[in-house]
Amino acid sequence: MKLTNLFRGKVGFLCLFLFLIALVITITINFYPLYVVDSHVMNLADSAGLTQKQLLLNYKELMHYLNWPFQKVLKLSNFTMSNAGRQHFVDVKRLFLFNYFILGITAVPAGFFLRDCLKSKRLWRLIRPFQIGSAVPFLLGFIMILGFERFFVLFHELLFSNDNWVFNPATDPIILVLPEDYFMHCFILAFVLFEGLMLGGVVLGKKSMKR
Repeated sequence: MKLTNLFRGKVGFLCLFLFLIALVITITINFYPLYVVDSHVMNLADSAGLTQKQLLLNYKELMHYLNWPFQKVLKLSNFTMSNAGRQHFVDVKRLFLFNYFILGITAVPAGFFLRDCLKSKRLWRLIRPFQIGSAVPFLLGFIMILGFERFFVLFHELLFSNDNWVFNPATDPIILVLPEDYFMHCFILAFVLFEGLMLGGVVLGKKSMKR
């Protein structure tokens, strides 16, 4: 069996779905304009006694550490950090790199699957799964509306096996410039992006049926 044939069925569709999820996460965690806007609206620089330029420099230093596998040491220009806080960012870095790994290994099979659907004029196969997928952001959004703080806690309990993510501003002042509201906006951005991809797939699928 040719490798391309393997990716024409359920395996290919699974790879496509995983690729889209990883893509949404990648865009969201690296969407610098969101942090810039939130930092102004919430006066984050003032809360940490920094200038806006200093705040954004530290944010870029943090993101560089989280994004690059060969950056082994986290060093921020204007923030001290406890051992627990530093370990939390080590854990976050592992999640970032795992997401990029999923993005990388699913890109080619997802491309094969989409190409096969286009060539065989079977984009209609996307309609039902993507309709189901489009319900996910609404479900998670409803849970967030009921209580984002609880949702945020459950999210961390699911992803982390320790409580290092519970920062003390006295020992880890960086938490002052990474408020809960900013993360709520990140979730909203991710939900909007994912919903857009799901609806886009449904539209493409329906258009293919009319041809």
